[in-house]
Amino acid sequence: MFSGSIPALVTPFTAGRVNEDAFRDLVEWQIVEGSSALVPCGTTGEVATLSAEEHARVVRLCVEQARGRVPVIAGCGSYSTAASAEKMRVAKEAGAAAALVVVPYYNKPSQTGIAAHFRALAEASDLPIVVYNVPGRTVADISVETLAEVAKLPTVVGIKDATGNLARVTAQRLACGEDFCQLSGNDDMALGFNAMGGVGCISVTANVAPRLCAEFQAATLKRDWDKALGLQDRLFALHTAMFADASPGPAKYALGRVRPGFPQELRLPLTEPSDTAKRAVDAALEVAGLA
Repeated sequence: MFSGSIPALVTPFTAGRVNEDAFRDLVEWQIVEGSSALVPCGTTGEVATLSAEEHARVVRLCVEQARGRVPVIAGCGSYSTAASAEKMRVAKEAGAAAALVVVPYYNKPSQTGIAAHFRALAEASDLPIVVYNVPGRTVADISVETLAEVAKLPTVVGIKDATGNLARVTAQRLACGEDFCQLSGNDDMALGFNAMGGVGCISVTANVAPRLCAEFQAATLKRDWDKALGLQDRLFALHTAMFADASPGPAKYALGRVRPGFPQELRLPLTEPSDTAKRAVDAALEVAGLA
């Protein structure tokens, strides 16, 4: 259902408010540069700092600007099943193609609870669901066995896997079937991820280098591994630099470099990237040929 380079979009802020013009410009640039889908209101979009009204508005802006040219996968995760269901309702109403739903965080549900969470969401809405597994942020980790159970639900279509465990790709493909869509949540591992059966990446780096990331993903899907490896090497320093400080600080700084005037503002508790992080971004942009 989804494949290729899918940026997890940053949310631009100016004077404490969502900068709608800058966001529309970002969406348009991403589409023109070859991104195959868009994710508003994910972790990279500072979703934890958005009000419910802002969340709904950002999803709607993304859908409106995309105008059906690429699908929009709206971030709809929460540690509350009811809150996730409400976000999915709003996302469907806005015209999103799917919901990205993180494994519930903070309250550390059991595997039974995780399965029940996704089952309840599938019963509440017919919007397709991409499970987001990122145990480094959530603590909870959906097991391969639980994912296989959840994948039987007709609206659960794939996973964004940010476990950092490449063996999961094969295990999940064998457990969930060849048609279950596996998207990497780690830019630096996307080459190996796709070689093992993945079909794309929900990417931080694509905010900054959308064309290169799209070309990289296209090469992997064509099994042109020599081209993919060359692009991997060109982008690797940038993948690393995106996390030289708390994300998305480095990504916003990098966007300001490649698209002068892009808002750099972050919402607390995130703060401006350190000088060390900025130097890492500067050097990585040079290696990628973007500065």
